[in-house]
Amino acid sequence: QVQLVESGGGLVQAGGSLRLSCAASGRTLSGYAMAWFRQAPGKEREFVAAIAWSGVNTLYTDSVKGRFTISRDNAKNTVYLQMNSLKPEDAAVYYCAARVGFMYTAELKYDYWGQGTQVTVSS
Repeated sequence: QVQLVESGGGLVQAGGSLRLSCAASGRTLSGYAMAWFRQAPGKEREFVAAIAWSGVNTLYTDSVKGRFTISRDNAKNTVYLQMNSLKPEDAAVYYCAARVGFMYTAELKYDYWGQGTQVTVSS
């Protein structure tokens, strides 16, 4: 069983930056792909970014390419999402997710989820 806890959310002005963290406990993340999803009020949860166990391969949704960077520190059992040039449309609850094996963009593929962290972007 893997427990995931997100942190780092908050209020930021448009154009600003935040770094989200997702700390895993319960077992090592060896062999796990990790991802970030987000859900804005009144909208479905959507894929943001994913990273393979090795950290070499990553995926991003088009709207965040060039602005967000996903990374991981396997020694610390932690995954990060660096968010730059934030826009009001990035405001959402951000969730960390994990699964054994390959990374996917579909949320149904992920087995473990954190409780989420709120990101608010003021215009």
